[in-house]
Amino acid sequence: MKFTERLQLETQGITLSSAELSVYLTEEGVTDPEAEYSPSTNTDKRNIYSAALSVLNSIANNPSLMKSYKSDDITITDFADSLQNRIDQLERKIRMMAITDDTNSNSSTFMLFNS
Repeated sequence: MKFTERLQLETQGITLSSAELSVYLTEEGVTDPEAEYSPSTNTDKRNIYSAALSVLNSIANNPSLMKSYKSDDITITDFADSLQNRIDQLERKIRMMAITDDTNSNSSTFMLFNS
């Protein structure tokens, strides 16, 4: 599976061209968006989640999408709240992930002060 295909899986329901997906991936540090995605590396996962977060932030920056929609019997009023909740979930997930793929350091703590 390629990076662009994995990003499409993460952002299902959002229609973006492959050029737009490549831009989001490149901005997040993926040098070749058509390269193979490896789900076993934390760096690749972080890049995908960060790119998906960028896509959602781009949608959140469009004020015309934040209005209420009414179709027949259904009214959709919580789009902005649901979108913000998903953005918060992705941010939390990215913060909780390990930054490197180093298997020797299993701890997620760091030294704040050095003697």
